[in-house]
Amino acid sequence: MLPMYRLAFLAGCAVLLGACTSPTRPPADTPSNTNNTPSANPTKPAETGSIAGQATPAGGHTLASRRAAIQSFGVELAATRKLSEPAVLALLADARYSETVIRIVTPPAVGQPRAPRSWKQYRGRFVEPIRINQGRAFMEQYSTELNRAAERYGVPANIIAAIIGVETLYGRSQGNFRALDALTSLAFDYPDPKRPDRAELFRNQLADLIELDLTGRLDARSIKASYAGAIGIPQFMPGSIKRFAVSASGAAQINLSSSVPDAIMSVANFLVEHGWQRGLPVFAPVTLPASASKLVDGGLKPTLDWPQLRAAGARLAPGAKEGAWMRAALGVIDLPEESAGTVELRTATPNFFTITQYNRSYFYAASVADLAAELAKP
Repeated sequence: MLPMYRLAFLAGCAVLLGACTSPTRPPADTPSNTNNTPSANPTKPAETGSIAGQATPAGGHTLASRRAAIQSFGVELAATRKLSEPAVLALLADARYSETVIRIVTPPAVGQPRAPRSWKQYRGRFVEPIRINQGRAFMEQYSTELNRAAERYGVPANIIAAIIGVETLYGRSQGNFRALDALTSLAFDYPDPKRPDRAELFRNQLADLIELDLTGRLDARSIKASYAGAIGIPQFMPGSIKRFAVSASGAAQINLSSSVPDAIMSVANFLVEHGWQRGLPVFAPVTLPASASKLVDGGLKPTLDWPQLRAAGARLAPGAKEGAWMRAALGVIDLPEESAGTVELRTATPNFFTITQYNRSYFYAASVADLAAELAKP
């Protein structure tokens, strides 16, 4: 058996709090949600166990220091969020360490080569016949809900469907880890000592999960998630559930695990709250010059405009029409095929960068856009 966080057994433990900073350059090879952090869902069941059996805790901690950190966190969380301290500690007592989660996020050993990034390979995982066919069926089945969300928020139905398709294959693959176990493991045993910001992020998310449980919005002891703690059909992290989840019917209770209408409305609301602009495409219909690579800054915000791109040699693509995107901020993004030494360049509007707030990856946002384009075809 592997270790388990048991407050009753461990002389009183508790949990965590934190935050994450975005990389200047978005990772281009990890699917998943930022809102949301990674939403990949390994099919192997989570491995859990008692913390007492863990002789060498991950993250360089001793058992005693972990217990103290958990205890301190739980007490502080209860005080700052005005929650019942016994209830917080009792919930944390049921959190189990997951060896599988820690193994998934453990960085490569020093000196181990990184796999070359491949836009073609990444795109092929999501823009493929199964997701396209099931996506069209999804859009037909939930046309009323998707159209209602599009009208209310200005986010096209195919964009909403594509995000759900990339995240969970339209709700079919929501993860098989308890959110409580995944987030507690990542919060207190994050395996990369060079990334304390990540542990802090997961502590904040764990704190939000506990608050959601104790205020009756979900059951942290049973709700399943990805290895990173992303929950439900749209793979929202607990903080995003708190701030951006909405009910399609206006009910107080929101269910992202089984209510497709709630998931549809919540995805649209998330995008609008992160800057989605009604009527703008994701990519501008632009032909870029051969020297366009120098226009890529790798950031998560557009920093150029159409006059600047024209001055650099960009032109309206053949057959394309002028539009509102010409008055918007723009950015040139790169989609590399590192093994071949090639790169695809595209001109992105603010709506592309809004999708990167769901998952901070050019590959992810471009895959969503390309899948959405396929779903829109007759």
